[in-house]
Amino acid sequence: MTAEPTLRHARWVRISHAIAAISLVTLAFSGSEILMVHPRLYWGDAGNDLTPALVELPISRNYKHGGWTGEARTYDIFNQNGWGRSLHFLAAWWLVVPGVLYVAVGLADGHFRWRAYGVRQKTAYRIVVFVLAPLIVATGLTMSPAVTAAAPLLLRIFGGYQSARTIHFVVFVALLVFVVGHVVMVARSGFRRQVKAMTVGD
Repeated sequence: MTAEPTLRHARWVRISHAIAAISLVTLAFSGSEILMVHPRLYWGDAGNDLTPALVELPISRNYKHGGWTGEARTYDIFNQNGWGRSLHFLAAWWLVVPGVLYVAVGLADGHFRWRAYGVRQKTAYRIVVFVLAPLIVATGLTMSPAVTAAAPLLLRIFGGYQSARTIHFVVFVALLVFVVGHVVMVARSGFRRQVKAMTVGD
């Protein structure tokens, strides 16, 4: 992946980029909090401590709803009364709505041609925008019984609630790898210059 050139980004691109960055950080934080409560992934419709896990993540099993157990008990507000899930859901909409507008405007004005980028960069960005982003949204919606009650097709597409949760996690990891690579490329091509171009447009 070649270093990214400095571009003069349109205001709508800069605003949507900023909203996406803040939303992604919030989603990563709240999603990690949720995952730490039960760090096991399954395939199918159901999964719990009594069923075999597809993957058991290397996260301490001392973490329970409401906080850490043990001598030093520190409560975690993000897992009390569903705060972690509520924050995750709210941050997701702050990513989805600007994201849909970003794609719509980008398709309308030719933004996705990305003439200044190399083939690998274009491929990576297109996979993120048109494959990974829709997939993580769809699997996230599939984990909601309220959504699947209205759209049961989602459960058939992804093979159940737990399968959707597993795919959701795998896509998150893929997006995390992309973000890390993206930041590395920005740093290599002049971090301050590129950040300035994406924030204030100069």
